[in-house]
Amino acid sequence: MEPGHKIVKPGLNGTFIGENGEKVSPPAGWAFLPAGDAGFTRKVTVQGAFWRVQAQMGRRTISKGIWAPVETIALARKEVEAVRSTAAYQKKLAGDRQRRGKKQTEYEKEFCLEVRTFLAFAPRHQELEKKMAEAITVHVIPVGSGTVARTVMIPVEERAAKAVIAWMRHQTTAYESMRIPRIKGKRRETRRMLAGRSVELLKAYREGVETSPCCPLRQALEKLRHLD
Repeated sequence: MEPGHKIVKPGLNGTFIGENGEKVSPPAGWAFLPAGDAGFTRKVTVQGAFWRVQAQMGRRTISKGIWAPVETIALARKEVEAVRSTAAYQKKLAGDRQRRGKKQTEYEKEFCLEVRTFLAFAPRHQELEKKMAEAITVHVIPVGSGTVARTVMIPVEERAAKAVIAWMRHQTTAYESMRIPRIKGKRRETRRMLAGRSVELLKAYREGVETSPCCPLRQALEKLRHLD
């Protein structure tokens, strides 16, 4: 069998499923290179034959890594390590890291401001608005968090609004302990219902009225204030 370039899915007992549904196993003398180092992976794939292992995660197709000849992987590793050990590469790496850090800091400020714009609390609740916005930003902004704040598919103001509602769902409702029937659309329906409650809670703070000590949002915000 000519190994070639294949896309396979994980199967049972170390086997894989080919593009036509057939069961396949990696050729002898091949090794697995996990995903995670794009530069290393590119070095291997340009050298010759390889199999890319892909898996379905919800609606997304993700790469788990590649299978390739042991010699190809060894050669690629040697070339990559040689390049990465140079002073020029280390300088470039430090510069990239600094730029990413600056970009992250700027995004944190922008996102926090967008959260405060969405909250729009009345003057008497401004301090609580600030604490809430900071808490939400810290929770959702880290790179790799997988939260709505990290997506670029929707405008930042929409990301901020969704982040607020998601935070409130976990902080001011019993969502975590709810027993939601495994019926298609039921979880989405429950989230919509809780989102409506969250909007109602925000209304009092936007209008500047005195809120009850039993208000779940007030209790959540009080916890934030005690964390200072």
